[in-house]
Amino acid sequence: MATTWVYVGAYAKAEEIGLRVYRLDTRSGALVCVHEVGGVANPSFFTISADQQYLYAVNEVAEFAGDKAGGVTAFALDRTTGALRLLNQQSSGGTGPCYVSLERTGRYALVANYGSGGVAMLPIERDGSLSPACDVVQHRGGSVDPRRQAGPHAHSIVVDPGNAYAHAPDLGLDKVLRYRLDLEAGRLVPTDPAGAALAVGSGPRHMIFHPHGRLAYVVTEMGNTVTVFAYDAASGALAEQQTVSTLPAGYTGTSYAADIHLAPDARFLYASNRGHDSIAVFAVEAASGRLELIETASCGGAFPRNFGLDPSGAFLLCANQNSGNVVVFRRDPGTGRLSPAGHEVSVDRPVCVRAIAVA
Repeated sequence: MATTWVYVGAYAKAEEIGLRVYRLDTRSGALVCVHEVGGVANPSFFTISADQQYLYAVNEVAEFAGDKAGGVTAFALDRTTGALRLLNQQSSGGTGPCYVSLERTGRYALVANYGSGGVAMLPIERDGSLSPACDVVQHRGGSVDPRRQAGPHAHSIVVDPGNAYAHAPDLGLDKVLRYRLDLEAGRLVPTDPAGAALAVGSGPRHMIFHPHGRLAYVVTEMGNTVTVFAYDAASGALAEQQTVSTLPAGYTGTSYAADIHLAPDARFLYASNRGHDSIAVFAVEAASGRLELIETASCGGAFPRNFGLDPSGAFLLCANQNSGNVVVFRRDPGTGRLSPAGHEVSVDRPVCVRAIAVA
């Protein structure tokens, strides 16, 4: 029988516990902590390799090893116990890294540096450790909000299903910048045109692809929207098809959309609202990929930053940063709707959740 491990990252000082590992009871939704990791500052976002052997976490700081930069930490992952073992750390090539992903061969980690506003590419060695960045690209420009968009703020970087292009939503530019992946040279090659523009002042944040590769979805932090794009795999071009709000009609309060995920069967899409403190649930139209808002379910806390679904899609786990809890929800596979599972764990400033199932 498979075991489901749940990894939770938090804002934490280097001397505090920043990463926790839980075993998920796939019948009840209960979480039991089995492992804790300290000594790593602000592991606020992480990704797990496709073979489930390694975990890579950003260190969202402005100074790393005496330089004006953040860091990226590599861990070996014990599939039997869920435990993490530190391998090494490298500079992220910019300040305030907030997102890390892997290209699909597993040879490189890609990082978005929010503070300095750029992206970086780091080689992964055979033992899972990281080598220094082989390419760093600085974004340029800004947009209309003088407080949030005076300069670039790369917020994520995601590789397309064909592993040909990497796309970097930049909150400061209101654009998704596009790079051709050169895996032999270890480079992120800018394209012409540079990418896709979103609504002015919307602040694009996270991006996901539909499994079939012909659609992509971008959530905007400041606009509180999800934009549906048609995707041309040959050119990497994005063409806007629809933009919908993540908030219920009539809501006038302050809120900032954050994370976005598709259900395993891609019939439903979920996005988190920080301020409205909810998870927006959308039905995905099968042919077009267009979205219809079904509900905005309470997140069970305050300021839901990131969340994750377990591999079976039976549970959604939400990290509520300001209330300090990770809340477990049951997910109805037929309707997509969420209901509290009756389980949560207390974590100081949790911000990232990922779950894996191992045989």
